[in-house]
Amino acid sequence: MTDIDLKNETETEDEADDILIVGQIVSGQKDLFRLLVRRHERAVYGMGLSFFRNKEDAADFAQDVFLKAYRNLSNFEGRSRFSTWLYRIAYNTAVNMVNRRKEYLSLAEDELGEDDNHTPEKLLLKGAAREAIRKALDELPERYRVCVDLCFFYDRSYQEIEAITGFPVNTIKSHMFRAKKLLREKLEALDVDAGY
Repeated sequence: MTDIDLKNETETEDEADDILIVGQIVSGQKDLFRLLVRRHERAVYGMGLSFFRNKEDAADFAQDVFLKAYRNLSNFEGRSRFSTWLYRIAYNTAVNMVNRRKEYLSLAEDELGEDDNHTPEKLLLKGAAREAIRKALDELPERYRVCVDLCFFYDRSYQEIEAITGFPVNTIKSHMFRAKKLLREKLEALDVDAGY
């Protein structure tokens, strides 16, 4: 069995576990909600960072998202993955907050973890490449950045991005195509070498 097969099998088991846990919570075992929070808090917090680039705001955002999810858990029908349903709540919450704040910054650098196995030179090159990518992403229109973030940083399929954002799949494909083209042009102009 390959690593990909193991990953897909684990994801399928996690999805089934999520649905089982939701059913138990709705049936009265409210304390089990902490399991869903533990399983998804890193991704929701990461989405908060991608929108707000501030750890305190991202933590407040994550708390707000989980509170909304808890209050609406009985509305989860299981027609999609629980994570897709949760990310839809997170996305709508973030968009509403951004509309109030009029800002959106993309998560081009992974603040959730660093790889310590590189030499100082490679880390410097990687940091420079990451900064160039972040700047290039920041210059994309918001609708493109959202699709890129959800696809590449949250590993969401086009169908899941549709469920989260409400953009039709063909629009998402178009946004991704245009975003990749713009990023390629911007990065070629900078002659970025990732150094790894």
